[in-house]
Formats: sequence, C-alpha cells, structure tokens
Amino acid sequence: MEKLYDLLLKDIRFEEGLNACMNCGVCTAICPAAEFYNYDPRKIVDTVQTKDDDEITELLKSETIWYCGECMSCKTRCPRGNAPGLIIMALRSLSQDLGYFIESEKGRQQLVLKRTVGQWILDHGYCLYLEGVGTAMHPEQGPVWDWIQDNWSDIFKKMGANYKGDGPGILRKIPDAAMDEIRKIFEVTGGMKRFENIEEFSKKKAEELNMTLDEGIDNEYFRHIYKTNNGSHTR
Repeated sequence: MEKLYDLLLKDIRFEEGLNACMNCGVCTAICPAAEFYNYDPRKIVDTVQTKDDDEITELLKSETIWYCGECMSCKTRCPRGNAPGLIIMALRSLSQDLGYFIESEKGRQQLVLKRTVGQWILDHGYCLYLEGVGTAMHPEQGPVWDWIQDNWSDIFKKMGANYKGDGPGILRKIPDAAMDEIRKIFEVTGGMKRFENIEEFSKKKAEELNMTLDEGIDNEYFRHIYKTNNGSHTR
C-alpha cells in the first residue's frame, strides 16, 4: 500500500488545507470543538506533517478526527493560510476507505449516519426525513412527536407545506428524475463506494463484538454504536 501521506495528497482538500504550519496554535485557540472535546487541531497538523505512517495510522484509528465540526474557523485565523478543517475531512475519508474508523467509538458511528442521513438522501432526497425520526431513537422529541407522526398530512397542510405532493412546496415529493440524478452523483463521486465500505467494515466489527447487524436501524450493533458513550471525549 502507498504511504498514507501520499494517499492524503490525492485528496484536493488536503492539498488545499496544508501549506506550511509553524505550530503557532491559533487554530486551536479559535476552535469551538477544542473548547469542548479533547481535541487540538494544531497537534493533528503536526502529526500529519511528520509523514510517519505509524503516527498517521493511529490518527486514522483515533477518536480525535471525529470531533471537528468543520466550521472552518481555523481557516479564517491561520497566518499561513492552512485549513485544519479540510485536513480533517481528508483524514476522515481515508479512515473510511481503509476501515480504520471502526477502531474508535465516534468512528463507528459513521454507520449511523450512513443508515439515516445517507439513506434518507438516496431514498427520499432529504438529508432529514421526518418520518425516520421516531421517539424510540429520539426520546427527547416527547409524546407530542408521536401524535405528529400519526397526523403528518393534516398538520403540514395547515402549515402550507406540500407534504409528499407533486410540484413545488416544502416537503414535496422529489421527482423520480431528480432522485435518479442524486443517486448518479453518489455513484460518480464515489459516495456509493464509500457507503459500501462503511457497511463492509461495520459488519466486520459487529462480528468481532459478537453482535447482530441486520438491515436498517433496529438491530443490536446499530443500537450499541448509537447509544454508547465511554465518557472520555469531553474536557
């Protein structure tokens, strides 16, 4: 396999995000995630610049690369024009491609995103599909949300939405031609392949943990990665 640094260089986000870091720490000082998580973008850039495969591998397997909110505050303040947020994007992609994401608690949650937001986009054209947000997985929505889910059409009609209707309007049905185009974009850009990788490596981790991983979100492994928090992420 090629050196990990060389693989990162193939990602345009990495090329644009790393110029020449002088370790001033301004990115960490401005970073909202660094205030909350055990996260230091300066150290991440420093690690990447070593070009050391072992150190970069540990980074790809770590919790660290999943803490960034990609707000790009780092880009606005860096005196050298670096963008640690873009470097993080490249690291996340490589971690998913190589399967290293399953070695961290936050990384394993990529399957949750793939089977909710990702699948909703492919199936419905919306990154947030309201009927997919039930109180079984989101109890904070409360009992009123259960009632809303039983009365979608009447509620959204009163709000002026075109719920699952043809033509324009909020919450309209996305036309089949547009859905085909969305799926084609995922195919051409490698999104589908990445989704396949996430499924493949997640299945391997589920087997390692002796947990069932069936389709959808109602299975042992999905519930485990969705709810587990080891309590070590925040300061």
